[in-house]
Amino acid sequence: EVVKEMKKYRQHYDVNTFEHCMNVSYISYKICKKLKWDYKSMARAAMLHDLFLYDWRNSKKELHLDGYHAFVHPKIAFENASKLYKLNEKEKDIILKHMWPVTVALPKYKETYVITLVDKYSALQESMQYYANKIKSKKLYKYAYIFFGLIFLGKII
Repeated sequence: EVVKEMKKYRQHYDVNTFEHCMNVSYISYKICKKLKWDYKSMARAAMLHDLFLYDWRNSKKELHLDGYHAFVHPKIAFENASKLYKLNEKEKDIILKHMWPVTVALPKYKETYVITLVDKYSALQESMQYYANKIKSKKLYKYAYIFFGLIFLGKII
């Protein structure tokens, strides 16, 4: 039930924290399974890597955090996940160090490097999807056709 609460908090634009973690977990799982690495620990930790349960946009002021969200949320997510589940050493490392290199502690496991890359990829993908939807909803692509049409006509004339 606590993990489902992540659905209440926006992560990147239109994507909530639960969806983001699910995306990261699924992609990380597929990568680790293909490489014959520990895909179970990977999927589990990736689903919990952002278990912070607050709106990070106003968190520093409202929650009186010791630092900016990007630097402190891995520890908060780890503490929340540890209260709910018995985590193995690899899962602990994945959750605590998923923001590397923003947080300076080096990952101990190869799976932790996977989540650092997949988390950034997922955030970028979610952001790009938001802007693509925004462009489509404003029908700006019609103007692109007109613009390119004028360029093409200018070359003919």
